[in-house]
Amino acid sequence: MAQPSRLDLLQGTLDLLILRALQAGPKHGWAISERIQQVSEEVLQVNQGSLYPALHRLEHQGWIAAEWGVSELGRRARFYRLTPSGNQQLESETQAWGRMSAAIARVLENA
Repeated sequence: MAQPSRLDLLQGTLDLLILRALQAGPKHGWAISERIQQVSEEVLQVNQGSLYPALHRLEHQGWIAAEWGVSELGRRARFYRLTPSGNQQLESETQAWGRMSAAIARVLENA
């Protein structure tokens, strides 16, 4: 099996963050980006050029679904929600992230 490239790791991390942001309920793209930024205490900022391709990719994979609605500002927006398979993917990716981050922490502490 080929090793994932740096871009794959970044995309996978973004996917995980988006899925987690949607776990609490449907959000439009800007709200997803804002939630990630807010919870990360302004450390993580998702630019729109990365966010929307990721949303389309997740929708294509069946992990999120989208429908049109009206934002809190009264504007028409696509609202994304987690699907049952997306919830399963979130659980799986969260476990994998935990294993990966624990392994990296061990290397940083002991290398």
